Amino acid sequence: MKSPLDDKTLRQRTRIAVEDERLRTSLANAVDRFASHRVARLPELGDADALRRAARSVRADILTRLPELLGELADNVQTRGGQVCWASTPAEANNYITGVARRIGAKTVVKSKSMASEEIHLNEALEAVGANVVETDLEELIIQLAKERPSHIIAPAVHRNRYQVHDLFAPLPGGDRLEPVPEELASFARGRLRMEFLAADLGISGVNFGVAEGGSRVLVTNEGNGRMCTSLPRVHVAVMGMERVVATWDQLDLLLNLLVASATGQVLSSYTSIMRGPRRPGEADGPDELHLVSLDNGRSEILGSELHEILACIRCGACLNVCPVYRQIGGHAYGGVYSGPVGAVLTPLLEGGAAHAAEVPNASSLCAACMDACPVGIPLQDLLLTLRRRNRPSAPAATRAGWKTWAATWSRPNLYRASIKAGTWGRPMAGLGARLPGGRRWAQGRTVPKPAKRSFHDRWEAGEV
Repeated sequence: MKSPLDDKTLRQRTRIAVEDERLRTSLANAVDRFASHRVARLPELGDADALRRAARSVRADILTRLPELLGELADNVQTRGGQVCWASTPAEANNYITGVARRIGAKTVVKSKSMASEEIHLNEALEAVGANVVETDLEELIIQLAKERPSHIIAPAVHRNRYQVHDLFAPLPGGDRLEPVPEELASFARGRLRMEFLAADLGISGVNFGVAEGGSRVLVTNEGNGRMCTSLPRVHVAVMGMERVVATWDQLDLLLNLLVASATGQVLSSYTSIMRGPRRPGEADGPDELHLVSLDNGRSEILGSELHEILACIRCGACLNVCPVYRQIGGHAYGGVYSGPVGAVLTPLLEGGAAHAAEVPNASSLCAACMDACPVGIPLQDLLLTLRRRNRPSAPAATRAGWKTWAATWSRPNLYRASIKAGTWGRPMAGLGARLPGGRRWAQGRTVPKPAKRSFHDRWEAGEV
């Protein structure tokens, strides 16, 4: 979905976000709540650090055996009557799914929240063949009405408050009688969606985990819409990023606990659904057809690269909640489907040809709070540095020369100490650089630091520290 921000640079998008006080207030309220719930929940798991180390090891092992595990998953899905599509590109995935929709004459399509479907712009593809696509997750419904992308991996409408949601619902039939009360807004959405579930011909969901040894798909939600989308329509399509597979139920148990604890701080999500194939003879519930779409979209190339650890991500959103940059600018400033630290890595890899992709790794302070929060220990700051190094040739010559000079100076102890002493002597002129053309841009939104009166080395040699 195209956004008005798409034609702007990262700096321009960031400036717009930072100036939006309502956006920043809504973000702070939400991510603070997620982060504090996570901190409260982790000690209840026992040795959370040991579990994280185990999860990191599990994900690393899975990635080394990914083709084998995907083959096992596909074989078990097909054994139970399902069909599997191997989609190398978004176009292949969309062509397959729209082909299913045309074949069954689908007029109404209900969708559970799925970042993979956002990644391939599935809604637009289905609408192009005449289907009415209805997002049934409450926050996804909100951003669909607002014609926006998700702003957060687990809370797509985290940037909007109840008054903005009320304004989006008001033009709908019966919406003019609503008050901006959360319970009333949720009840209104529930009533509208109930009829959509009953009328739907096709249901689409994501896949949190595919279990290779049983051919099962696991869907984790806090609303009942996921179960409705996967059981009521006569045809169900599940869209899975190819890395979202586990080998065994024991691995699922470990990762599921860490996913929920890291995402929302819950003991267990309200709905954890485990599904296998289509409805069998004699069963009352379930679809007549099941289709699993395994999406590559560049993941195979990432798998063998120095950035392969990003494929270990389980999409909990914890890195967004602690990121000082995301907390100020929100998700849309990143310019892609995925935001926060994980988005700053994934966007250049999955959307490398997009104008916004190359600059997104710069939307980070490299403080490593994201790695500390990650349940599978992905060194996101290291991956971001790798992407920055890749983009270095595109930086202006003066910028490259400046950093090269700085690196050469500070890698030699004598030159380093001389530069520190010079900085101390030039303390009264510290603010001058911020008034120069290049310095003015750097100083925007920053408090310009002033060197200390005496360096640490001087104080150390004097025995003061």
